[in-house]
Amino acid sequence: MTREELHKKLEKGWLLLDGATGSNLLKMGMPKGSRAELFALGHPEVVENLQRQYVEAGSEILYAPTFQAQPLNLEKANLGAQTEKINAKLVALSRKAAQGMALVAGNLTTLAGDMESWDEENFDKMVSLYRRQIRGLLDGGADLLAAETLLYPVEGEAILAAAELEGAKCVMYSFTMQPDGALFSGRDAGSVLRELEEAGAAAVGFNCVAASEHLPGLVSRLRRQVKGPFLAKPNAGSPIIGGDGLVHYPMGAAEFAAILNRCAQMGAKLLGGCCGTDPDYLQRLRRCLDGCSQNCKLT
Repeated sequence: MTREELHKKLEKGWLLLDGATGSNLLKMGMPKGSRAELFALGHPEVVENLQRQYVEAGSEILYAPTFQAQPLNLEKANLGAQTEKINAKLVALSRKAAQGMALVAGNLTTLAGDMESWDEENFDKMVSLYRRQIRGLLDGGADLLAAETLLYPVEGEAILAAAELEGAKCVMYSFTMQPDGALFSGRDAGSVLRELEEAGAAAVGFNCVAASEHLPGLVSRLRRQVKGPFLAKPNAGSPIIGGDGLVHYPMGAAEFAAILNRCAQMGAKLLGGCCGTDPDYLQRLRRCLDGCSQNCKLT
């Protein structure tokens, strides 16, 4: 898929993304502390089941379970040399789950857990690392790429360069950020998103931001600073630690869908859920987008 082809699809309205992967895999039996990518390799039927539920709920773009399938992270399990192969296999798993009813986005993220990805002196190294993951994603048949939960502008720039070098023609970028639209690096998100868009991003926006009554306002502010499609994929509220030691997200599906519906009215064109969301959240959001419009209620 090309950037232009994605934009053509969005001329008719919105595209629904999927919801969370990791928090749902924990509910479905993944041991706490496991790497979701390796769990997916060992339990493909569990991931396939989850992603088929997303497709049935109305998701039109599935994110492959490749979030941290990067060379440095995989090397912790002595699998760095298999980066391309692992990414290709996980994309193929999502394509099987999609059954031709949804596009599959190869998913990649910040490198901050393994290196100083804020430092521009590491740009060339980051490009090299991202190239290996992107190569595997494309080999597996990814229709497009989704770089999410990015922290620093230089990460987006490195992914942009790596994608161009590997021939990826459609890449969406989303940053996690503070409620006022500031990145955790201190930069204003709007200017960073605009720069990426001008450099060739197919869509820009945010993910892993807590859904709240203030979220549509954030969409409105950021949306005015870019020209192309805006992406919103928030969490189901602010996280809390439960008595079981696991992270829980308190916002219910109805409230989440109503807030995202308002985000759509503010200009978001690619909508989905991040941490704490499941297929029910996406199904309710689909109903809002298809029929409720501005009258979607908290029911």
